[in-house]
Amino acid sequence: MRLPLSTLEVFNAIACQKSLRGAARELGVKPSTVSHQLKKLEEQLGTALFIRTTRAISLTEAGRALARSTGPAFEQLGEGLYSAQTAGHDERGSLKLAIPEFAYFLLVRNKLATFQKNYPEIEVELSMTDAMSDILDEGLHAGFRLGGLIAQDMVAVNLSDPLKTAVVASPEYLETHGVPCNPRDLLNHNCLRYRFPSSGQLAPWIFTGPDNAYPVEVRGNLIANSSPATIDLALQGLGLTFTFRDYCTDALADGKLVEVLTEHQAPLPSMNIYFPKEYRAMMPLRLFIEHLKNGR
Repeated sequence: MRLPLSTLEVFNAIACQKSLRGAARELGVKPSTVSHQLKKLEEQLGTALFIRTTRAISLTEAGRALARSTGPAFEQLGEGLYSAQTAGHDERGSLKLAIPEFAYFLLVRNKLATFQKNYPEIEVELSMTDAMSDILDEGLHAGFRLGGLIAQDMVAVNLSDPLKTAVVASPEYLETHGVPCNPRDLLNHNCLRYRFPSSGQLAPWIFTGPDNAYPVEVRGNLIANSSPATIDLALQGLGLTFTFRDYCTDALADGKLVEVLTEHQAPLPSMNIYFPKEYRAMMPLRLFIEHLKNGR
């Protein structure tokens, strides 16, 4: 038997209001509609649910049994509807993000503490990945991506200027092996390369020339799937690495690393956060984006 939800709603309204007219007012329908729905339910169940007199209406034994079972269920349904109606519209709830490691370090890492301080009831979950995530299939709210390769049904919000790249090495390495003056000189150096964890491909070393940008297929005896690791290897004097310049600002300022080939560097596209258009009004996401753009 299919659940007679509409008639059960009428039954519960009558049980709560102890009146057919009161139930009609609560439901916004005519008293005759309430009476008809109650009769329909009693016929379907094959038993009377209320004892009706000229002065009052009271539950039968079967009515009390039904009220005990369905009353809490309707309260739970009401709470569920309210939760659905208010989800994402206040400063609480969960926020699940797909984010590459470099985007975490460059854009998010230094702003998470203040975001959590400002919005302690928002739970942020970071899924570290460099894959082209399908955030809907993975149950995520938003993702980070370089450039404008965003699906048409997604909204993209720009979070940065074009990202600067750099080729860096330790002073000790350059003193021993020489300073490259042209990107082609890298073919004579030990280059510390980065491999994308998701695709398994080596990240290209891209430079700019008189006409356009071009890659140089460098070689070396050390590869890592973590950009901070390649920088650490460079700090140890083991070679040159191609990375985001903002990754190593402190090491460059302290003289622990030296930047080379500066006139040949080609910037990478800016960083976007993307999400389904249905999440534009989602308060935790809106607050997070605003904080990344303007927060400290």
